[in-house]
Amino acid sequence: MPTNGALPSADTITRVTLDNGITVLVYENDAAQSVVLAGSLAAGSLFESPEKSGQASLTASALMRGTANHDFDTIHAALEDIGADLDVGAGTHTTGFNGKSLAEDLPVLVNLLADVLRHPVFPADHVERLRGEIITGLQYRQQDTRFRANRAFRDSLYPASHPYHYSTRGTLQTVPQIALADLYDFHRRYYGPQGMIVVIVGAVRAPEAVDIVRERLGDWQNPAQPTPPSLPAVPPVEEIRRVSVSVPGKTQSDIVLGVPGPSRLADDYRAAVMANSVLGQFGMMGRIGDEVREKLGLAYYAYSSVEGGHGPGPWSVSAGVNPANINLAVDSIMKEVRRMTTEPVSDDDLADNKSYFTGHLPLQLESNEGIASSILSMETFGLGLDYLVTVRDEINALTKDQLLAATQKYWNPDAFVLAVAGPEQG
Repeated sequence: MPTNGALPSADTITRVTLDNGITVLVYENDAAQSVVLAGSLAAGSLFESPEKSGQASLTASALMRGTANHDFDTIHAALEDIGADLDVGAGTHTTGFNGKSLAEDLPVLVNLLADVLRHPVFPADHVERLRGEIITGLQYRQQDTRFRANRAFRDSLYPASHPYHYSTRGTLQTVPQIALADLYDFHRRYYGPQGMIVVIVGAVRAPEAVDIVRERLGDWQNPAQPTPPSLPAVPPVEEIRRVSVSVPGKTQSDIVLGVPGPSRLADDYRAAVMANSVLGQFGMMGRIGDEVREKLGLAYYAYSSVEGGHGPGPWSVSAGVNPANINLAVDSIMKEVRRMTTEPVSDDDLADNKSYFTGHLPLQLESNEGIASSILSMETFGLGLDYLVTVRDEINALTKDQLLAATQKYWNPDAFVLAVAGPEQG
């Protein structure tokens, strides 16, 4: 927790929007003489075409391989000299960055961040090395039944017209086709200050931290930077849609089943997350873990998850099973899902899960990294600077009827996508 024992709020978070559109949020915390930097800019894979899948990820991964001002060795020597870290990576909606240093070295950290974001040169030898690493990773994952089940699930749940259909890492077919010119083009088009968020947490004074960011990023402009496109609608799942992927030589099958779930901005998001905790998270993975794994012994692991995020990420159940038990495991999982859609959770389940969520909240704020992540999420999804102060009351106000309504809204036990990856079934 912060040194003063108070939760970060509108009273203690400094929020400034620079003239070029960058939003800077600073939280002073003297618990350690370090500082954490986190943030994002609107340059995710939703801007890339299907045939260039992986373009945003490769662009982000190559940023720190060399700039117009510093080569690879100079960048990493500068970080090593001060014991700092800095990473950049792309997701579907944004490219994110994270860094950490001693508070006194924040100017160096922000200077390096500004340089790699604004002036990358994409050295050909480094890009090819990165491309090789990505391809090797993708080849390795072709033998990973959990990965293959997840990919097949998303491919079937989201149509080819939707960004969520695609992996941000790209595919074995698309990554080799991404040229150096594509990285330059993606950076030129989509990297810029509009929609950028910078969060700084640690032993710094807020006005000084804002000035450091303003000096290094305040003059950044990209007049051509577009507004992120709206997500297309996801067609409802109207039947049980089963997809099987054969992975020869495996002895275990992995299954993923589910439906499109709520976005982080949905009114019933918190009710859905609480219902999901009862279903397949709390304790030993909720009701699904207790029934499917512990009582029936049908799965090596079994749990459910709500992805949330900017759009309707999956509400899904994952399990690793003996191939002979696939149908039994699916039936047992769906029995618990059906139960969640037809009867309210018990008073004990609701009380236990509320206690878990409210008790877990302070643990997220025990480090500067946790505080920075929370503030970044608050800004990204427009939750308000007092979110951490009010969320406990929001959790405690949830009712059994709200959990039931959220589950019924997203789940139909007779219509979902089921993906299975493992040894070929006879």
